[in-house]
Amino acid sequence: MINQLENLDFTIPSLGKANVASPIKMSKIRGDNRVNYVDESEVYLYNIAAQVGQESKPVKLKECLEKAGPREQIYFNPGHVHAGIVTCGGLCPGLNNVIRAVVRTLWYLYGVRRISGIRNGYKGFLPEYSLPTMDLNPQVVEDIHQKGGTVLGSSRGGADVGAIADAIEKMNLNILFSIGGDGTTKGALAIAEELEKRKLKVAVVGIPKTIDNDLSFIQRSFGFETAVSLAEQAAESAYIEASDAINGIGLVKLMGRESGFIAAQTALAMSAVNFCLIPEIPFDLDGPKGLLACIDRRLDEGKSVTILLAEGAGQEHLEASDATDLSGNKKLNDIGLFLKQKMEDYFKTRGREIHLKYIDPGYMIRSAPANATDSIYCLRLGTNAVHAAMAGKTKVLVSFLNDHFVHVPMKMAISRRNFVNPEGSLWSTVLTATRQPESMKND
Repeated sequence: MINQLENLDFTIPSLGKANVASPIKMSKIRGDNRVNYVDESEVYLYNIAAQVGQESKPVKLKECLEKAGPREQIYFNPGHVHAGIVTCGGLCPGLNNVIRAVVRTLWYLYGVRRISGIRNGYKGFLPEYSLPTMDLNPQVVEDIHQKGGTVLGSSRGGADVGAIADAIEKMNLNILFSIGGDGTTKGALAIAEELEKRKLKVAVVGIPKTIDNDLSFIQRSFGFETAVSLAEQAAESAYIEASDAINGIGLVKLMGRESGFIAAQTALAMSAVNFCLIPEIPFDLDGPKGLLACIDRRLDEGKSVTILLAEGAGQEHLEASDATDLSGNKKLNDIGLFLKQKMEDYFKTRGREIHLKYIDPGYMIRSAPANATDSIYCLRLGTNAVHAAMAGKTKVLVSFLNDHFVHVPMKMAISRRNFVNPEGSLWSTVLTATRQPESMKND
């Protein structure tokens, strides 16, 4: 039976009636071979699954996703707009691409001439850091997409909502584009609500950035494709190192605090992976069905083993901690070094010589420029974010879902995490590709 989500509400808040004619000239006639405006009535179904024999229920408008894109009538007079852009959290491929897309769309399509880059995340708003803003225009952002990182800098934490709202008011910002993940989006929503309490008409629009691909109601976050392609190169290196040694073991730790999408997709891209360990699938270390015994048996079958390990996997084997980072994320213990030591100790006890190579490419992946696929995706996300903001949409993320660009309320996006489904087709394909046991638990 299809699992129906309850209490879906994709209603997008707006600052008010959009009654300013858009400077973008498009068509309102379908079939005239000209690009059309998006009408407010255009929506997409969220749940596109169906089951034969199951009675369908009427779909409510609030359960549908609003189509992203340019509107004929906008809320802001472009000549009056002062827009701000902020990048928060950890680095991710594509940040500069998004910044560039936002600036160029504001400048060339809407004629907005006041665009300020907020430096080093939300801390850039706080007076104690004394960080100057960066004036942004097409010349400044011309080639930034060729570089990794973010030209604005980033940071974790600093979401002092009251102080940020004060700064936005003093700067006379009309639009804030927040580029970040779960913590950034929670902060952006709180900022938008505080501005609303002050009766300030500021559109807060998010572009979701989470390299782990774990934000809900988002089919794919930008930077993910680049991360998988670079992770595949690290896995290939580990495989070659392992396969050229006696009883070689290649261990690669990848990003994935709570969701193992990068490790799972990399295992499929790199078809020689033997074990893929992700947070969603617990495993035992010891015992006849545990990971160490499984590795031992796999070495008996062939001369080497390649293991992909998401950073959040196997945390149950390490000492628990309540510590969090400045973004509110639980601090993880280093499962990579822990597992490396466990394997060395296990095989030493068994008297079996191994040659183990451990690779942690995390920071190299995070700071890399976006590949072609992500570059295109970032451009479209940034462009649609500007269309949403100029139309007066607020507390909204621009998302790609069911192969369409849509608007998702921030409160929905942060309501839950996106996880690899242990019963789904992705994990089934990983098990087929790696030939690892379905369960490495002894019970």
